[in-house]
Amino acid sequence: MPKSRIRKKADFTPPPAAKEATAIRLTNRSWVAPVMLALFLIGLAWIVVFYVTEGDLPMKSFGNWNIVVGFGFIAAGFGVSTQWK
Repeated sequence: MPKSRIRKKADFTPPPAAKEATAIRLTNRSWVAPVMLALFLIGLAWIVVFYVTEGDLPMKSFGNWNIVVGFGFIAAGFGVSTQWK
């Protein structure tokens, strides 16, 4: 049985380099982590204070909506966390 011929692949040639490299803009996002943690803690503290004071604090007029406000702060913290790199 005849032996099959080995095909030689062409050597890899990289594409020509761009003459002018595009500048990558890096922004300073050092504010993200402190703001995220602050929002988490404010939301947690809001809910804990509401339960400990049996609804008298932080805003008595909000009633049970204080829980929604606390979770709103926590949700805002998660929203800010999407900016973290």
